[in-house]
Amino acid sequence: MTWTKAEVTAMAKVPAAAVAAGGLVGGYAVARWTRKRPLGGVALAAAGGVAAYEWNRQAGPRAAAALTTAYVAAFAGSHPLAKKIGAWPAVFTAAGTVAAASWAVTRRAS
Repeated sequence: MTWTKAEVTAMAKVPAAAVAAGGLVGGYAVARWTRKRPLGGVALAAAGGVAAYEWNRQAGPRAAAALTTAYVAAFAGSHPLAKKIGAWPAVFTAAGTVAAASWAVTRRAS
């Protein structure tokens, strides 16, 4: 997919931390409310792609790779965590963790 200059400018106004957290929460919400897990995966992947683009732009490819790995790990880790604390608390914990990591890494790069 190729982004237009207007789309990139609009994306730059939303912090990557918010996009990543929103992707985890939104992906779960879409999957739960539509009862179509693949549709939730599309939302999760789309937000992850936008976040990765911003991480790369703001902090470079190594930081983007590390944060993308953290995003995927948070998604995967929320599943066993949900069995212990519940689905929504697990999703919010994963989202908060990724948002904090994103903010810390991109803040230092600025």
